[in-house]
Amino acid sequence: MTEHSQQEIELQAAAFRRLQKHLMQDRKDVQNIDMMNLAGFCRNCLARWYQEAAAERGVELGKIEARELFYGMTMDEWKDKYQTEASDAQKEAFTVAFDENVGKA
Repeated sequence: MTEHSQQEIELQAAAFRRLQKHLMQDRKDVQNIDMMNLAGFCRNCLARWYQEAAAERGVELGKIEARELFYGMTMDEWKDKYQTEASDAQKEAFTVAFDENVGKA
């Protein structure tokens, strides 16, 4: 496996930051459950991937801390401000999407 160039790492980091901004500032209206159902990942997955990347590099970062870093606030704050109650149809679709994506992320 070849190492990534510094420029490539910087571009990937910039793209990640743009995705994070898009999801956290521009599209707060999009619910995590809808993202999971359509794309197989959500904001929580991104926070978990951030946590896993930290662990791979020997950096201790807990689940709650990773989510707060990604969301820019606590999960309770996010839920109070932006999360809506999921419908039965969304919950059913989530069960299917979750089962299809376990282990793939």
